[in-house]
Amino acid sequence: LKLRYYRQMIDLNLHHKEYLAVSKNYFEIYKTPSVKDVEQKWKEALQRVVLYLILSEYNNEQSDMLARIKTDTNLSKLPYYQNVLTCFDTAELLNWSILKKVYSQHLKSKPGEPASPLDKEENWDVLQMRVVEHNIRVLAKYYTRISMQHFADLLHLDLKEAEKRLCEQVVKGTVTAKIDRLDGVICFTKRKDTEQILNAWSGNLNSVMDLIGNVNHLITKERMVHQVS
Repeated sequence: LKLRYYRQMIDLNLHHKEYLAVSKNYFEIYKTPSVKDVEQKWKEALQRVVLYLILSEYNNEQSDMLARIKTDTNLSKLPYYQNVLTCFDTAELLNWSILKKVYSQHLKSKPGEPASPLDKEENWDVLQMRVVEHNIRVLAKYYTRISMQHFADLLHLDLKEAEKRLCEQVVKGTVTAKIDRLDGVICFTKRKDTEQILNAWSGNLNSVMDLIGNVNHLITKERMVHQVS
């Protein structure tokens, strides 16, 4: 009954293209004792956990789950799935052409096997987008300023498409960046957490109060000098 429930949830999630939810539901199937006891079943479930996880949009929940799945010892028995998962957990630029060439044969289903999500060409398009998004996060980590042309070249995109993808990530809050179109430069900044913002505000407030105190002291001093004279 539990397996039936999760498979129905998977069908519903796939209809709405909620890939992270699909991955989580496959993970629940993978953890089920009746599946864990049969190697073929847990391998199939774990493969789909990985594939739908890398097809998911990046966020804290996706990142946490990726880190958790990486520690699963059974993943070592699926080397290609382990390697592709590591690619998305490493702060290095990914080359889409090479990645697809290396993994396309190994991540698709073979004759007699259940269908893989990467049997569909449209999901390769989604994966390519995830590679671009990963590369943007990597560039934001290592660069503070970069020319738009160099940025586009590193993403293997034209300028218009590269700018579009960057803007999408800025809107989603994945990276913080500003584009200077006159100079053709992208400026990346580090996103500050709430504590850093409050500390900066407190520091600025203290500076203002110190200045007010100094001004008040000088005014009082001038009045005293004026009264004596």
